[in-house]
This record gives sequence, structure tokens and C-alpha cells, in this order.
Amino acid sequence: MNVIEVHKLRKEFKSFSSRSGLAGAFRDLFTRNYKILRAVDDIDLHVKQGEMVGYIGENGAGKSTTIKMLTGILTPTAGTVRINGMDPHKEREKFVRTIGVVFGQRSQLWWDIAVQESFRLLKKVYKVSDEDYNSHMKEVIETLEIQPLLDKPVRKLSLGQRMRCELAAALIHNPPLLFLDEPTIGLDVLVKMKIRAFLKEINRKYKTTILLTTHDLADIEALCDRVVLLDKGKIIYDGRLEQLQKNWVEGKQVHFEFMHPVQESSLRELTSQFEVNWRQGERPNLWTATVEGEDEEVSRLMSEVMSLHTISDVKINQVSTEEIIRNIYEEGIVNG
Repeated sequence: MNVIEVHKLRKEFKSFSSRSGLAGAFRDLFTRNYKILRAVDDIDLHVKQGEMVGYIGENGAGKSTTIKMLTGILTPTAGTVRINGMDPHKEREKFVRTIGVVFGQRSQLWWDIAVQESFRLLKKVYKVSDEDYNSHMKEVIETLEIQPLLDKPVRKLSLGQRMRCELAAALIHNPPLLFLDEPTIGLDVLVKMKIRAFLKEINRKYKTTILLTTHDLADIEALCDRVVLLDKGKIIYDGRLEQLQKNWVEGKQVHFEFMHPVQESSLRELTSQFEVNWRQGERPNLWTATVEGEDEEVSRLMSEVMSLHTISDVKINQVSTEEIIRNIYEEGIVNG
């Protein structure tokens, strides 16, 4: 069963420009120059019940615009949207009771009142019975460890505390579908781990479908088996994360810390016989070599480099998801 069904979804905006000079300003009073910008370009997307999908892309790729159309905030220019069997724009009151939404930079909690008062207000908005609220929220509050925060005004919470409360608020009505837009932005590692563990648990226990947009690819790796990559409003990849990692690059990353600054031209000349991509780190003596090929090839490259340069440290890692996606956006791939 598909919880999300999207076909040929499109969103266009008008971008107005001003003419120069006084005469141009006068003409702008009567007619405006504009061009049409297509933020989301005829995308198809299907998400099954219980899936956890990472929806990712660079800034301006169209992620947030898509989420706003799926949640009924924006009306599509063209295409069809069916979420939980409903049109988000035509059945809004009924629809919002079947979704939960967390926007990392926007709050659904009232700023000056205690957290639990916000929860009670949302309980009334979603028409949740006392019995359902008490049985479900008891577990949510315990798992997210927010019991000590319930009597505090939202304005007195740290960012990490507020985000845990935001997540709890989105689950008051135990929705079958959860939209998360940058839910861990600005949080420390410990809070991120708690939120990830909680999301895994509700997915396991309730089969909650989760669509996650984030720039933190560690969230994607920890939670999502499937990723959808968006670029300039178009989907350029939709499939399993492990398949993306396997198809796009084979090999490893070797992180070198040289005793002295090294020139890129020197490294490229030294390793010209290898399938290798060099990238400089934060300092002139830090370099990362992405090596395609077997472990033997990696060993040969390391020997070649260390025969000419003095090394203070070296580490070998699998190519990170972040590196893979950076390469995809720099070089482009065929959809699939």
C-alpha cells in the first residue's frame, strides 16, 4: 500500500525584476517584468507504508517546496498528490489528522507557556481522547526523556530540548505518516542519537512512514534504506542507499597528514598511474585520496606517496555517503 502517491508534481513561482531608472520605476507601476521559475519539475514519487525515505538535495533543489505541497501548505501548479488516500488541499481538516510534521527551524509549540500546556492544546486540536493520549504519550515522553521539561516554558528550553518536545508534539495523535524537515539541525551528537533511536522505535512498533529531509547525511545512513536525490527540481536518483554507494564509487579514502605542506600538482604527478581523486583538507598538509580499485591498489598508492613524503598520520576509510553525493552533484548521474 502506497502512503504517498505523487505523479507529475510541479510547482512554479514568478520571479519579478525591476527596471532601472526613474522611467523604469514608473513603468513598473503598470507592468512588471517577470520570469517563471520551476522549483519542482514534474516529479513522480511513491512511498509505501512503513518506509523510511531520505529526501535529499542541495539548497534550492526543491526539497522544502515538495514537502510543503505534500503537507498541503502549498498548492501544486500541476500534477496530482494523494497522501494517505486523500488530496491534502481538498480534504485538509481530515488530512492533517493523519500526518505529523517537524520543521527544524519552525515551532508548533507556544513560546510562553509550559510544554505540557502546548501538548494539551494540540490534543484538543487533533481531537485525541484522554485514554489514547495518556497511553501513547506516556511512552513517547519516557522514550524522549522530556518529563523534566513539561512544566517549563518553551522559551527556556535549549535547542536540543525543544526539538525533542517538537517531535513529541508531532506524535500526539500517533499519525501513520511523519514529515521531518531538518529535525536534528544544530543539535549535539548525543541528542541526535536519541532522536534517531526514537524514530527507529516508532517505525518498528507502529509502522510509521517517515519522509526525512536533511543536510546531515549521518541521519540518512542511520535511518533510511532508501534515498531520493533531487537536483534543480528533478529526481536524479531513487533507490536503495547501499546500491547508490555500490554503483557510484568503488574503493576507499586514504587520509594523509603530511609533516609539511604539499602541492596538489606534486601529488597528482606522483600518483598519475592510479585511479585517484585528491582533495585538500582544512590545512595545506591534509589531503584525502579517493582510490578506485582493490586493496592492493590502495597499498601501492600509499607506498608511492610515503616513499617521497614524510607522513605524520594516515587513515583508511570507506568512501563516505557525503563524498558520493558531492561527486554526484559535481559530475551528475543518470536517473535510476
